[in-house]
Amino acid sequence: MHPTIEFDPDLIARMSQRGPRYTSYPTADRFTPSFGAAGLAAAARPGRPLSLYVHIPFCESLCYYCACNKIITRDRTKTVTYLGYLMREIEMQARLFAGGVVEQLHFGGGTPTYLDNAQMADLLGHLRSRFAFAPDDAGEYSIEIDPRTVDAGRIAALRRQGFNRLSLGVQDFDENVQRAVNRIQPEALTRDAIAAARDAGFRSVSIDLIYGLPLQNPETMAVTLDKVVAAAPDRISVYNYAHMPQLFKSQKLIRDEDLPDAATKLAMLGLCIERLGAAGYVYIGMDHFAKPDDELARAQRDGTLHRNFQGYSTHADVDMVACGVSAISAVNGTYAQNEKRLDPYYARIDRGELPVARGLVLSADDLLRRDLIQRLMCDFALDLRALSAHWQVDVAARFAPELARLAELERDGLLTATPDGIRVSAKGRLLIRNVCMVFDDYLGKPAAVPLQRMQYSRTV
Repeated sequence: MHPTIEFDPDLIARMSQRGPRYTSYPTADRFTPSFGAAGLAAAARPGRPLSLYVHIPFCESLCYYCACNKIITRDRTKTVTYLGYLMREIEMQARLFAGGVVEQLHFGGGTPTYLDNAQMADLLGHLRSRFAFAPDDAGEYSIEIDPRTVDAGRIAALRRQGFNRLSLGVQDFDENVQRAVNRIQPEALTRDAIAAARDAGFRSVSIDLIYGLPLQNPETMAVTLDKVVAAAPDRISVYNYAHMPQLFKSQKLIRDEDLPDAATKLAMLGLCIERLGAAGYVYIGMDHFAKPDDELARAQRDGTLHRNFQGYSTHADVDMVACGVSAISAVNGTYAQNEKRLDPYYARIDRGELPVARGLVLSADDLLRRDLIQRLMCDFALDLRALSAHWQVDVAARFAPELARLAELERDGLLTATPDGIRVSAKGRLLIRNVCMVFDDYLGKPAAVPLQRMQYSRTV
């Protein structure tokens, strides 16, 4: 059976706190500048299966809520320069990871479809000339699109170019909400994009929603959910808007008085869970829902689900190689993040080196805790005996203080603990980050670099 989920607004209101999303452990504020290109080169294992991430940072217009690394410009010459450097980085990465077959490819942004059709074809051709790719029926090749930047012809071209999964940013269908966040996207554009993707033969279509945006309320969210369910995407992500204008300047353009209060946000989350569950979607975890026959749902059933910088994944035993400004690789017990700004990114490549700005070599304790947190995030359960056998260590003894601290969460009904393991309850699944935080050895400790400490979003 798929895991069920129980929405308990009183429990969530009482226990929600700021904490990591655990797309990585340790989190990015632990990366240090002492880890550079040499660190990534030392970690590389030629011949390993690969997951490639390519970051395209450009957008034509500013969405006020966005916290991604992006560059707002209508100057198309900037993409020509960027692609030249990106292809040079790809060549360096390909030499480092020679012989590895790409099982996964993801284009993120920014707006990947900011690139025109010819630029996309050139970039994909360059990738395929440097890396071997798994066949279309075996590989997952996905791209994030902005429906405002494509038509049916462009979507069909993306499929011919090798993409077989599509993710659409929607956020909300309500026109007032769209105006408040400066993302005017008529419903027809989204419907047409989904229909075009189906006609073109894309294996999977995903939709992103956000709750907590200005002028949203349960009534407007209900209308949006009805339209999303009618569109029948394979996967739906429902993100909690984290308003942090002190970190993201664009969010200062959102009026505080237009934001829903905490109770209204919780009501909208409850509505999302109710409507999507009634429509047959399975709660995968951490904002993600999928149809029961989707590969993510099957992987969760089989205990093979994985989590990384791209979210949930079915490809666990791969090295993740990331190209482009700000992109983060996860290779053989290391993390490596590229320069976040264009000029330093270009300067490193001009010096003939990979544009790695910082990173981390994980300790044995980091690796064990990462695995433990992964299993909680993906399975909502922890088998202490299996973990002990895999790591050749008595996990129950090693984490005795942490396991003891779970007693409070058990009293609150988030989980059940036994000598053999942990099972997160239906009402605890929405608060899985709270459970994982018990095993985070870095929380509350100074960041690796002064002023680098992250400001986390709330756990729900």
